Amino acid sequence: MSNACCPETNQMQAIKDEAISYIDSLYRTALRMTGNPADAEDLVQETYLRAFRSINQFKPGTNLRAWLFKIQTNSFINDYRKRVRRPRSQSLDDVEEYYLYNHLVESGVQPSPSVTEDEILAQIDDADVFRALDGLSDNYRQVVLLADVEGFAYREIADILEIPVGTVMSRLHRARKRLKDDLLSIRRQTEAESEGQNDAQV
Repeated sequence: MSNACCPETNQMQAIKDEAISYIDSLYRTALRMTGNPADAEDLVQETYLRAFRSINQFKPGTNLRAWLFKIQTNSFINDYRKRVRRPRSQSLDDVEEYYLYNHLVESGVQPSPSVTEDEILAQIDDADVFRALDGLSDNYRQVVLLADVEGFAYREIADILEIPVGTVMSRLHRARKRLKDDLLSIRRQTEAESEGQNDAQV
């Protein structure tokens, strides 16, 4: 009789092991959602608690990573916002290197043929990118994180956030435009400050 339950037990353990392998991705996104390491750890812990409590509801063979992100997003929306330790930044009207480079090019900061991708990226600090990302409202930040950082497809994001695919595309378009504008503004400000310091030295 014990042999009959072993395959199911082993399958559940395999699912849990796979779930744990996504902890870094979940924490990375949780940190950008909350803006606070302690809150991010709490959110990830709550995500796994909820996931393991309802592990029998997961259908083997489907996307476990997307299922975990859906639980984390729902936990953030339903619970975390009520007790957030750090106020969020301004809202809209509602990272990876390839992501930054592509959107800088699209925004009009066109590199000349002699300028390499690394040289373009080197002009923008990670802190500035995160500051621009933190300037987005939760709804827009979540879409950017899931699409451009975690690599989910539009339909997967729609399922995770429980919104139509069209809404995902619209939010992502507007969020990317805002990020481009903010990054351009930060870059211009940095260049202006650098020129001012050089003039002062002369």
